[in-house]
Amino acid sequence: MKSKLIIILLCFSFFGYSQKKENKTAIKIKPKAEFISDLMAKMTVDEKIYQTVQFTSDGTVTGPKSGDNFITRIQQGKVGSILNATGAKETREIQRINLENSRLKIPLLFGHDVIHGYKTIFPINLGMASSWDPKAVELAARIAATEAASGGVHWTFAPMIDITRDARWGRVSEGSGEDSFLGIQLAIANVKGFQGNDLSKNNTILACAKHFAAYGAAESGRDYNTVDISERGLRETYLPAFKASVDAGVKTFMTAFNEISGIPSTANTYLIRNVLKGEWNFDGMVVTDYTGINEMVAHGFATDNKNAGELAMNAGVDMDMVGGVYMNYLKQSYDEGKVTLAQINDACKRILDVKYDLGLFEDPYRYSDEAREKATIYKPEFLDASLEVAKKSLVLLKNNNQILPLKTNQKIAFVGPLVSDEFNMIGSWAALGDRTGLATSVKEGVTNYLKNSSNVTFDQGVEIQSAKRDWIQKAMENAKKADVIVAVMGERENMTGEAASQTNIDLPGLQKEFLAELKTLGKPIVLVLLNGRPLTLTWENENMDAILEAWWPGTRGGDAIAQTLFGANNPNGKLPMSFPRNVGQLPLYYNHKNTGRPYLGLTDPEQKYKSRYTDVHNSPLFPFGFGLSYTTFEYSNLTIAADKIKFNEKVKISVDVKNSGNYDGQEVVQLYIRDLVGSVTRPIKELKGFDKIYLKKGEIKTVSFEISSDDLRFYTLDMKFEAEAGAFDVFVGGNSDTDKKVSFDLVK
Repeated sequence: MKSKLIIILLCFSFFGYSQKKENKTAIKIKPKAEFISDLMAKMTVDEKIYQTVQFTSDGTVTGPKSGDNFITRIQQGKVGSILNATGAKETREIQRINLENSRLKIPLLFGHDVIHGYKTIFPINLGMASSWDPKAVELAARIAATEAASGGVHWTFAPMIDITRDARWGRVSEGSGEDSFLGIQLAIANVKGFQGNDLSKNNTILACAKHFAAYGAAESGRDYNTVDISERGLRETYLPAFKASVDAGVKTFMTAFNEISGIPSTANTYLIRNVLKGEWNFDGMVVTDYTGINEMVAHGFATDNKNAGELAMNAGVDMDMVGGVYMNYLKQSYDEGKVTLAQINDACKRILDVKYDLGLFEDPYRYSDEAREKATIYKPEFLDASLEVAKKSLVLLKNNNQILPLKTNQKIAFVGPLVSDEFNMIGSWAALGDRTGLATSVKEGVTNYLKNSSNVTFDQGVEIQSAKRDWIQKAMENAKKADVIVAVMGERENMTGEAASQTNIDLPGLQKEFLAELKTLGKPIVLVLLNGRPLTLTWENENMDAILEAWWPGTRGGDAIAQTLFGANNPNGKLPMSFPRNVGQLPLYYNHKNTGRPYLGLTDPEQKYKSRYTDVHNSPLFPFGFGLSYTTFEYSNLTIAADKIKFNEKVKISVDVKNSGNYDGQEVVQLYIRDLVGSVTRPIKELKGFDKIYLKKGEIKTVSFEISSDDLRFYTLDMKFEAEAGAFDVFVGGNSDTDKKVSFDLVK
């Protein structure tokens, strides 16, 4: 045993490894290009292929496993990455097994789905997008990375930057909504948060831009489904946030499950080799989604797994997530000349590069430190940050007669299936978050805030999808005695997310019936929603006095909701997705195009031969960018500095915003443009800027934006990305439905 240990240490010394503890300086190694070149010169073709293999431990799976013992494969040196192994102790032990048994002692890369927090859970990503606050999103990712890194995780499969316009798709909860401009800002924030300024620090992890590409455009909002889209639509709507993530330095990409125009994304040479690695000069690595290579057989694009692996490698996929295809067939494909050594070398090099960037060749154990993990997880300042970000994510959708904020001396009946619920509070894809210990329910949050809760009652009334008569009776009795009823309702965490597409996005189960029964009492009702997608709330909007969209707000969500209900936090979130009037409107998004027969809405309700529905208005129930406050904001003096600008000039747009209500508050001032005539038709509005400002009661601020021809570019008739001379309208207001505008001409 002693001689074996000496051999291992000598190997570490030869390749520049160090097992020294975190508080000591790691051994310096050669510059990356030289080090990786030297290492690859020692590697066989098989060893290079095995770097492209990712196995899963016994953690969360979203499909079939590879069907092999991952420890055995690690001992054989046949694995480059492990999925779902977490915790400093576990990852250190797995890394030890790898280093003691593999020939070249190349460290493993540990990946985990750290989507909106690792232990300390922040609001779901759609909720964080509602903050319209990139700094808050970056902070959440930074804390998630710090916790995950302390638990031995090197790599997260986030951010999901798919543009999503169909609320039936369950994965809307993971993204930033329907708009490319907002999506770009939050993609950059996430990449910066996860990766920090220096990946070699032990509190950073690799970010992963997913899903490449257009997964959010799946037909019928059904997960894993087909996408058929023009190149112009792809480049204008679905690719910009991915390009922005490359520019921000993201180190990994994940291919999408869907096909685009008949070609599965995992074998799409145009997307991966031509655009990502060629046009955009992406120097990181590309991984499939879970068993994405294998699934090309079911797509009808590959004859068998071996053929699928050849298609993926030829297209530029560097790592096979869990499918086992590269491990089992890639060497044979190479021997047959169906993949090249240059392709295998490129994939291997990209994987080794990110391991080098993380500092794993200097010290393979640098992330797996139990003392650091214990000192890092659930730091009080992390929990406080979770609370603050949650407060920013809440969106007030309705507040008739200023029923909110509640008063502490009111008798309040809190009811609903989620009023005392902790488990669902942190939402779907909540990594290793504590669902029943640290997570605060609304009941806990209210109790924490009020201290003395003698004026409030808490009753479930109904379960999400069933009812118990005695529960309803007790809830109704307490509601009769109350001044105000607060109904906490929504979805279970598994009703939205991956594999959770739905054709009905009403409040599920008997919740609406329970609300109708509460309505008969004649008391004001506040509806608090805990959910992962836009819901159809037409009835609720007509019958409830106030509606607060809280999404799934994370570990401190109950406190955030309570503080907001009682006015300690003035809601300032804005919707990143339009809420439909009913599911038949989907997909629905603000930046649609006009038709040759545009519907003019309520100005002419009798128009017949127009692009309209006969049973509902075209417009959403709540538009993109919408969100109320306990105060009110007035916009005035919208001005533009010039009515003509040249292509090399900028024009300044200014507006005065006044807090005209009774509370201090924040407002997201939004700027939209419309290109009136183009060589191809343009959307009726496009977000081009926003600024979140704080105003004291009665305060007025002038908010200014600048627009240049760069902001007016699009893919023209001949697919050039450029601006065209012509007339433009500029809209500024508190949501995408604003009609306050100025105009200018772009001239040559």
